This record gives sequence, C-alpha cells and structure tokens, in this order.
Amino acid sequence: MTKISVSLSGHQTSISLEPEFISALREIATHRRISVAALIAEIDSTRKLGDNLSSAIRIWILNYFRK
Repeated sequence: MTKISVSLSGHQTSISLEPEFISALREIATHRRISVAALIAEIDSTRKLGDNLSSAIRIWILNYFRK
C-alpha cells in the first residue's frame, strides 16, 4: 500500500492505494489531461455518503477500464 495526500474541498486527505491503482489514476488523469487531484475530487464528488474514498477510487477505476 502506498499513501498519497490530496486536498479535497480545502482539506488534506490521505488515501492508501496499491501502487497499481495509483499508476492507473495517473494514466487516466494524463489521458484526460487533468491532475490526479482533480480526478480524485471528481471521484469523491460521485461517491455515496459514508463510502470509503479508497474503495470508491478502486471501483471507479475498475468501471473505467471495463467501459
């Protein structure tokens, strides 16, 4: 597991993800020409209240590559 820190809505947040998921986030962000932080903020804005952000990111990435 690797921790990354991002600012979401003005608050610092640490997210623990496997290196493969961090690599996938970077790949998607590069492809979409946005920052990783912007991509995480987008994912954060669509998750259900109470859902773990790291889990929401993993599921979002899985769905992204399934499409």
